[in-house]
Amino acid sequence: MAKTLADLRRPDLLQTKGFVDGKWTSTPGSETFDVLNPASLEKLAILPEMNAADTENAIEAANKAFASFRKTTARQRARWLRRWNDLILENIDDLSLILTLENGKPLPEARGEVIYGASFLEWFAAEAERTHGETVPAANPNHRILTIKQPIGVAALLTPWNFPIAMITRKAGAALAAGCTTVWKPAGETPLTSLALALLAQEAGLPNGSINVVLTLNKVAEVGQAICDNNIVRKLSFTGSTRVGKLLAQQCGPTLKKLSLELGGNSPFIVFDDASIDHAVEALMMAKFRNSGQTCVTANRIFVQKGIYNAFSDAMLKRMQSLQVGPGVQDGATIGPLTHERAVEKATQHIEDAKRLGGKVILGGASVPGSKGYFMQPTLIRDMNPEMITTREEVFAPVLGMYPFETEEEVIALANNSNVGLGSFIMTENMSRCVRVAEALEVGMVGVNVGMLSACESPFGGVKDSGYGREGGTQGIEDYLTVKAILMDVNH
Repeated sequence: MAKTLADLRRPDLLQTKGFVDGKWTSTPGSETFDVLNPASLEKLAILPEMNAADTENAIEAANKAFASFRKTTARQRARWLRRWNDLILENIDDLSLILTLENGKPLPEARGEVIYGASFLEWFAAEAERTHGETVPAANPNHRILTIKQPIGVAALLTPWNFPIAMITRKAGAALAAGCTTVWKPAGETPLTSLALALLAQEAGLPNGSINVVLTLNKVAEVGQAICDNNIVRKLSFTGSTRVGKLLAQQCGPTLKKLSLELGGNSPFIVFDDASIDHAVEALMMAKFRNSGQTCVTANRIFVQKGIYNAFSDAMLKRMQSLQVGPGVQDGATIGPLTHERAVEKATQHIEDAKRLGGKVILGGASVPGSKGYFMQPTLIRDMNPEMITTREEVFAPVLGMYPFETEEEVIALANNSNVGLGSFIMTENMSRCVRVAEALEVGMVGVNVGMLSACESPFGGVKDSGYGREGGTQGIEDYLTVKAILMDVNH
């Protein structure tokens, strides 16, 4: 039997109001929006459409809380984060179900995201106690120079729909560990997991006002403008498209906010002749088909050296034929629905463009006929070329296009011929080549003989139009801190 929200062990994890200053809130008679299951288009919940005034209230609540929260000890903040981590893992079944129903990804993947998301809280709990300054040798022997690190202030966290748990914990874990209070704006398509996380954070003991959640689907521009215009918000972290990231950067200019922007990607996946074909196939399955191809670092351009091009194509075809498309709650499903109808339309356009320019579709090639939801067939296209639209744009769907290449120099040039630079992958048994190519690729992250690029202890972010700033790792907390220098005359 398909699972529904009625199967939650803790029904209180399903919240349908905004969260401001420790209270669940919505304006009576206000506009609302529906949260839909992308696998069936059935309504999951009705939520209040919050506006600029609601956003201002959330910012004020965060600012009021910051006055005391910034003075809490790093150890106390660490304890809160560890307790929050524990509560998330204790409720993994319910959180996974909510995530699958609103996002579409298969339940095993949803469980993986819950574990991954919780890991950031555990990581930043430890980092909270390592935000120390230093003593700087002074040229004047009568002087001493000390530096300390302090929380930057209220932080606004804008998250996408593809990883609604992990993207908020990666940001909020760092912000709260640093001593900042937060205002969350989750994606309107997937807000239910953020609300469940807020409930568990409150249960973990985090003070009222340290977390505030603003809900919107149709007033995103209004809410975003209110955040950018407000001088109280000193930090904005956004994960999403390059277009919106650039707009936010412009809107934040007058208030000179500190920004972290994790934007679009177009990850090359390079398979050299000396790679293990079986290992490369499994790595590509992970890099391409996780979350139905809807990840910012998904393998988008698959470059395969001509010596193994045909053998790799055959192996990939066989492996992709084992994928099962279906609702995320269905046993055995490995490819769930896309989150938007427009995502299906975009994927179809990419496929038709590739066919028109000489690409050969050898598997899939269309949406799933007769399905109620936003399902796309896993698609394999051979003989891609640089003229095709997929070369320039993320497809964000289970559509895999293979490009042949001959030399190392050629593929580096092809891989770098992009205005974005988030992630990349290299498959080779030649360690010298690993170093050469990894250093030559114009990206923020390189995976060598692996199909995943993210871990809580590793910095995540890109270059060029993929944005700036880093999340995760020891670097992740630094974006929520300021450095203060203290100069003293010790002989005065």
